[in-house]
Amino acid sequence: MCGVFGIFNHPEAANLSYLGLHALQHRGQESAGIVTSQEGTLHAVRKMGHVADVFINTEFGQLPGRIAVGHVRYTTAGGSLPKNIQPLTAEYRHGSVAVAHNGNLVNAELLREELEHDGAIFSSQSDTEVILQLLARSREPTFVERLCDALGRVQGAYSLVLVTEDKLLAVRDPHGFRPLVLGRLRNHPNSYVVASETCAFDLIEADKIRDIAPGEILVIDNTGLRSVQLRRDNRRFCVFEHVYFARPDSVLDDLPVYEARIAMGEQLAREAPVEADVVVPVPDSGVVAALGFAKASQIPFEMGLIRNHYVGRTFIEPKDSIRHFGVKLKLNPVPPVLRGKRVVVVDDSLVRGTTSRKIVKMIRAAGAREVHLRISSPPVISPCYYGIDTPTRSELIAASHTPDEIARYLTADSLAYLSAEGLMKAVRGDSGTTYCDACFTGRYPIRFIPPPGRRQLRLIEA
Repeated sequence: MCGVFGIFNHPEAANLSYLGLHALQHRGQESAGIVTSQEGTLHAVRKMGHVADVFINTEFGQLPGRIAVGHVRYTTAGGSLPKNIQPLTAEYRHGSVAVAHNGNLVNAELLREELEHDGAIFSSQSDTEVILQLLARSREPTFVERLCDALGRVQGAYSLVLVTEDKLLAVRDPHGFRPLVLGRLRNHPNSYVVASETCAFDLIEADKIRDIAPGEILVIDNTGLRSVQLRRDNRRFCVFEHVYFARPDSVLDDLPVYEARIAMGEQLAREAPVEADVVVPVPDSGVVAALGFAKASQIPFEMGLIRNHYVGRTFIEPKDSIRHFGVKLKLNPVPPVLRGKRVVVVDDSLVRGTTSRKIVKMIRAAGAREVHLRISSPPVISPCYYGIDTPTRSELIAASHTPDEIARYLTADSLAYLSAEGLMKAVRGDSGTTYCDACFTGRYPIRFIPPPGRRQLRLIEA
């Protein structure tokens, strides 16, 4: 769950990268970085924190050049440490390179073990560094051929943006797990941009040209654009991007996220109707699906929970006494909306259930007569190995409990999920996209195999 951005041929490349990363802040809040290229030299500013806190006026003076790559990070592989901040940079016998990565490599630990056995020294814990090590070891004559050689050995999810001394490259893995789009600035037609989502283009006044294709390496340099195809496997775009990750104003694989979430809510209302007085979303990710649910069920929509947008993720609070108030710090009920009402609460997903339990109790304490929880995605029964921050299977409540059992734990009057078939009906539309839904079904397009003698990667839930 990271955001990547790149720009080629603009005098204010760093400034526009800042704006692009600001629009992608929802994809990662732990750290931010920008690397620029000027006359063969790479310049970097990378720090822990939000984009607006990392980049102030003095930082932009350290980022000259007309080519830039940026990254906002949320940890899945590698710890939340300064040494893992991206874009990662490296100097090797052919020059300098910087890379920003969204996704997870499922064979990174195996490759790292092999490389270390051959004498490689790693400076970070990030699986992205494996790509740089393989790139440096390739004997191919050109950068693009070396990159193809390196990526031929990795497996998993990767949407990459790379910068060399004179090129910007955008790469998407052969399954197309994570999004990556190409655009062009309206006022600078020779300036190209790539980003995880189209919402980054809206802020900098760029128009989307197309999605980077699965298995494609797009090279942008002074000669123009050219494309190299790695290989193409069965397309498996992450359906959870539509459920939760992406901003509602983005367009993914030609499907507006807002429309997809409205359709999810409408389908959920048809599949799991309930007699109620008000539909209340869990903000912000449940808002659009709740609008669809209210529309299809003809139950009034109300903002019965108000979110404090100035609070970070609850897992970062250092003491248990503070962590106890995590949900209350983020959400506050509106008693006049809830008192005496039969309330339908719509949320995008249910993972461990601990947060949902607190929300249900909070709504009851505000005076609700009944609380019915509706989830606009299927039960999460399997961990993700492709870049989503989900816990191990033993911590996924739906992996070992029925909806009725979960409802009792949550203290809800009822609980219902959107079916897997209903989700696919909502997101397919006319796009023809095929999706990865392993977190809901346990059917993995690429299996994660931990190296011998080492424990499986632990993906930590926010």
